[in-house]
Amino acid sequence: MFKYIRRFAGRKNRRRAVTVFATIALVLSFTLIGAVNAKSIAYTEPYRPQFHYSPAQNWMNDPNGLIYYKGEYHLFYQYNKFGTTGGNGSWGHAVSKDLVHWRELPVAIPVDANEEVWSGSVVFDRTNSSGLGTSSNPPLVAIYTSFQKSSGIQRQALAYSTDNGTMWTKYAGNPVLDIGSHNFRDPKVFWYEPTKSWRMVVALSDQHKVSIYSSPDLKSWSLLSEFGPDGVTNAVWECPDLFPMPLDGNNNKIKWVLTVNVFGKTQYFVGDFNGTTFTDGEPAYIPPTGSVLNDFEGPDYGLWQTTGTAFGTGPVKDEPGPTGYMGHGFVDSFHGSDSEVGTLTSPVFTINQNYLNFLIAGGNHPYVASASTAPPPGQIFEDFEGTSLPGWIGTGDFVGIVPVKENLSGMLGSQVLDTYQTGDSAEGTLTSPTFTINSDYIDFLIAGGDHPISSGHPTVLNLIIDGNVVASATGNNSPNLDWKFFDVRNYRGKQATLQIVDQNDGSGGWGHLMVDNIVFSDVKAMPWDSETAVNLLVNGQVVRTATGNDSAALDWASWDLHDLQGQKAQIQIVDRNTGGWGHILADQFTLADSPATNVLQRAHWIDHGQDFYAAVTYNDAPADQRIMIGWMNNWNYANDIPTSPWRGVQSLPRELKLQTINGKPQITQLPVREAKDLAQRVQYQLKNTPLADRETTLGENASGKAYRLDVTFTPQTAENFGVNIRTGNGEQTTIGYDAVNGQLYLDRTKSGDVSFNASFPSIERANLPLRDGKVSLQIYVDWSSVEVFANGGWVAITDQIFPSPDSDGIQLFSMRGRTLIDNLKVSVMPSIWTHNEMPVKPQ
Repeated sequence: MFKYIRRFAGRKNRRRAVTVFATIALVLSFTLIGAVNAKSIAYTEPYRPQFHYSPAQNWMNDPNGLIYYKGEYHLFYQYNKFGTTGGNGSWGHAVSKDLVHWRELPVAIPVDANEEVWSGSVVFDRTNSSGLGTSSNPPLVAIYTSFQKSSGIQRQALAYSTDNGTMWTKYAGNPVLDIGSHNFRDPKVFWYEPTKSWRMVVALSDQHKVSIYSSPDLKSWSLLSEFGPDGVTNAVWECPDLFPMPLDGNNNKIKWVLTVNVFGKTQYFVGDFNGTTFTDGEPAYIPPTGSVLNDFEGPDYGLWQTTGTAFGTGPVKDEPGPTGYMGHGFVDSFHGSDSEVGTLTSPVFTINQNYLNFLIAGGNHPYVASASTAPPPGQIFEDFEGTSLPGWIGTGDFVGIVPVKENLSGMLGSQVLDTYQTGDSAEGTLTSPTFTINSDYIDFLIAGGDHPISSGHPTVLNLIIDGNVVASATGNNSPNLDWKFFDVRNYRGKQATLQIVDQNDGSGGWGHLMVDNIVFSDVKAMPWDSETAVNLLVNGQVVRTATGNDSAALDWASWDLHDLQGQKAQIQIVDRNTGGWGHILADQFTLADSPATNVLQRAHWIDHGQDFYAAVTYNDAPADQRIMIGWMNNWNYANDIPTSPWRGVQSLPRELKLQTINGKPQITQLPVREAKDLAQRVQYQLKNTPLADRETTLGENASGKAYRLDVTFTPQTAENFGVNIRTGNGEQTTIGYDAVNGQLYLDRTKSGDVSFNASFPSIERANLPLRDGKVSLQIYVDWSSVEVFANGGWVAITDQIFPSPDSDGIQLFSMRGRTLIDNLKVSVMPSIWTHNEMPVKPQ
């Protein structure tokens, strides 16, 4: 280093020299600190993945900048070096020579006072088109979304490295692409050989579009075209990717695949790209035909009857905003404001076909049988209608907090206690005056963040007796207040306090809590009847129901009516909600012999699980492999998962192929060879074993927390068969096949700790045709995850699980009939962390 200092010393730009070498010193110090931190982490903490990459500590989300360069796979990723929740976006960095054993490096591109460094990509600028390197030492160039802290504007910026990706310099001319948008992010850049220029795909997230740009030098960009909206559009689009793939391995049949991450999953389109425009090859969906009960094309509702004011006097016509309706007219209960309520009911008709198909959108507020339109009776302890809170004591940011006027669904009165105050970052507690419990229930309205005590960053209302929390409630990740209650019958006569706790900074969303109308009652509160739904009534009773999708995009719903043939029925469209998507849209009620399918059912998904998101592929992978990695988490609960001192995991790298299945080009995938080869020692094997109407637990040699399980079933008469993994202590995760409906499923509702977030317990399903009359599963089980690849990669399902350490058994099951287990093999997956300190050799 010192000889270079002397060389710089004779130049005029000594100040720059000092800056450069100060930076080098700082990076070296971070390297030493990082090494110390890495060595201090045992990688054996509860739930620490043993063969998936996770940082030694702190938060990680989207994979970024995936590139193979000089014999190494670089994995950059969104990283918060200041904590274990999302925020403070920087690029973390790890490298591997085999996509399996990773070495964590210091932060590559850090957050600074002006910007967070959001997702993007890295290219090798081999011709030095950018001029950011030299012809003899071309640079690696990172193209990332610069999130401007002061304005929230998202724009595209560059950083570059000329030392194999270790040190990065932010380009002085940033930003290189700025359209003044708050939803313009996640650029994926690649070299387009036919025109010898660069292409960028970048998400217009809230518009559900992907913009395609061209550049000769990575610094000046020209808009070529846009793709979308298409496919799933009821959530923002993020992290797009665009790449060519040979169909069925034939290099003379090249198709292009566009991926976008939406709705917690990775959606893909197969089509063509001419260098300017991507064209989706999927034909337009044609719903089944049948007997139309009402298409709302007339000037009024005809014989359909209304109550209230929400539905007006007739259908709306070509209203701006809503999409997906047929013809010109449709039902929309938004007539002036969300505050209007009412019903729209059809005449009686006879069910004489097997399905009722219809289009629906609007608020996601389901019908609840026990719901009420009246608040519970009792003594009001606090309604938050005053200008202050006498006797309540605040701490942190809530010292002196007062109720605020808001207009929320479910409110009583005009004010509510809202911990948002100056923003989601506000944290503290608010404790009520002491009171004596003299009722059976404490009823209250609550909304806001769904972050229970177990999350570590709660937004909760607690009941405290003798200094202990004896009951707790959290929000619903929405602004819609709803009734909850504490059962206090066993505490009558006790002194108690209520405490509102907000220890969530909102980095993962909904970092605040709303509370209203605390009532001491002898009646437990029923949830508000706040539905926005379409119901099927038989003999005046609701027998089928559907609700909206919190959007104005109408989509198909279908009810199976096999069991209701010949019965008299009515359709009733209901709006009892007054805010927060408090209206309902509907169209085209049709009796048909086959079901309509919605966009989610028709979409092409890379993975059908809850925990494969922000997935992108490697640039410049050897042998033209298309290798993808996804963030193995979900924003619904990402900040709450029970891991420490890290939070966030990347999936196994997967090699994608494009194959013709049932006449259509579809993505298939399996873990890369290096990951499959990790499974070295077979610890249990089974062949040609029949199973009928029972569960069978495999021997101790088949137990474990990290293994690969390969099994092939031949279905016989069983309606349901499969394997339970991580069993014990009443826990299990089920990977099964529903032979009646031809679906693979993963059930994690009993997988261990599922209490940290209400949205975590789930069952994932995916259509899976038999392959040569069989179902073959390749299952990778780690300490806190399961990845399933079915029938050679036709279908994948990835989910996190958090079982007890000693829940390590394996069971096979066959229900309501017989199944043949052709073969089963359980192989040990060794820990990759024994290699964590492998040095990275300079190139």
